[in-house]
Amino acid sequence: MQVEVLQNSGLRGSLKKAIATIAISAFAAAIPAVAQHSNEDHGRFPFFFPGNLVVTRSVYDNNPNNVQVGEILPPNCAQTQGGCSGPSGAPDNGTYPYVWNDSLYDGSFGITSKIYLDQMFPFGFVLNSLEVPNSSERGIQPTSDQLVTSFSSKSELAINLSTDRRYLTFSGYVAPIDQLDLSNANTPGVVDPTNPVGENIYRAEAQVDAYGNFQFTETNAYSGNNGRAVIWNNSNGADFFYTSGNAGNGSNPQPDGVILGAGTQIISPANAPESRQNPGTPTPVGSFNITELGYKADKIGKDDNFRGLTIFHNVLYYSKGSGSNGVNTVFFLDTTGTACPDGVGLPASTATLPTSPLAYNIQNLQADGLPSNMCILAGFPAIPNKEATVTAYPFGIWFANATTVYIADEGDGYDGGTDLYTHAAAQTTAGLQKWVFNSSTQTWNLAYTLQTGLGLGVPYTVRNYPTGDNVGTGLPWAPATDGLRNLTGAVVGDYAGIWAITSTISGNGDQGADPNQLLVIFDSISNTDPSVAAKESFFTLRQAGFGEVLRGVSFTPGS
Repeated sequence: MQVEVLQNSGLRGSLKKAIATIAISAFAAAIPAVAQHSNEDHGRFPFFFPGNLVVTRSVYDNNPNNVQVGEILPPNCAQTQGGCSGPSGAPDNGTYPYVWNDSLYDGSFGITSKIYLDQMFPFGFVLNSLEVPNSSERGIQPTSDQLVTSFSSKSELAINLSTDRRYLTFSGYVAPIDQLDLSNANTPGVVDPTNPVGENIYRAEAQVDAYGNFQFTETNAYSGNNGRAVIWNNSNGADFFYTSGNAGNGSNPQPDGVILGAGTQIISPANAPESRQNPGTPTPVGSFNITELGYKADKIGKDDNFRGLTIFHNVLYYSKGSGSNGVNTVFFLDTTGTACPDGVGLPASTATLPTSPLAYNIQNLQADGLPSNMCILAGFPAIPNKEATVTAYPFGIWFANATTVYIADEGDGYDGGTDLYTHAAAQTTAGLQKWVFNSSTQTWNLAYTLQTGLGLGVPYTVRNYPTGDNVGTGLPWAPATDGLRNLTGAVVGDYAGIWAITSTISGNGDQGADPNQLLVIFDSISNTDPSVAAKESFFTLRQAGFGEVLRGVSFTPGS
């Protein structure tokens, strides 16, 4: 843990009060957890207490035998139409962090790993950790409920509160730890024969209550890729998961199930154990196509490569920040059918959350894709990535109020040369973007991007990490912050406290495997002056250790 001291005297008093207000209430609520809870106490005593943070963390099982030097990858590739990566085989064994150089050989490379839910005070102290059931735990059998993540998949493990704020939700894979390439494997019900990864594995949505009790819901969505975020709508009689992610790891045209299983999904929670579930065809709830903006169509389904997900005032918001197709921007799902006839608009005041999947014609799916019912939020970028001169990389979304929204921009991930650090430092969109709604023009406008204290492009040390250059890439091992991914926030008076997880750049074979950080910043909500905002600073609360990554951040159930 690392906590930095507030330095600016003009802000110090207000920020101390803001931190104290949140931290004292969290501390008072969380004291019983230290005294009462053990691993055997699930269902008896609360594990999570209101006012604290929960951070999703993954730990790699540093086993050299996870990969053999010269091993042909992806798994079972010879039995697929996609074929194998090449006769040379994997260049490195499973030893961390050198194992990620295997990504340079196998474009689908990844290894499944444990998930932990770390409860923290808002000022950075880790109170306790809840291990998600996995194959390394005593008593877990192949048929037992379990869930893992893909260690180097940087877009995974967002964590969100349900709409009634009593449960946490996140996504993963129904598989043991130490399995190769599952983040690009097919799902059992949606098999693409052109996918070079010859494995089939369910994705699943996880829910956990304040007592640490888990329930998992399997899905055939996101075949060939990964689910990224999920929110459970369990208020006012509703009972749906809304999810975001991406699908497809094969050739064009993609199978119907891949098109249906991309982007946004609506899923009914399961009550049975994983071994007794039998999920059916994916159920999309939304879709966007650049033809709405008057542009020529992309590869079907690839405009729906979504990352961030949030709900505000009965509207679903999504972000897209990667891939050459579509638009890197912020979207909303229009349940009224009237908010954006030209692909850009604002949610209707009468909007409600969706309660059923998107209707589509299976006969037109390959030619036209899904019907479009999503819009770009007015004022945000609306030029396709293939034509944009300036590209942003939005990830997490958090509304402070109806006229202020914060967007985490993860940076471009540039690793094209020895200038990787200076390139990261020169980015203008990376960091925490503050957007303010202009009621006169009916558009959102970028007020400023918070970067002070973020350390863009500044390499930092990790204990026991290799130094110097990675022989696989010829670039430095040391990670540096490239931007922000998932985030959450709280309002205290005129200040918004925002906690965010960093993205990184480095010479690692896969930058998603870099140990990253949790930061906090306090921003004056009423301020729109960039010169004033430049005096506000990020502070490091926590840095992942050797073999660890941090992924998502949320407040605890009941917060």
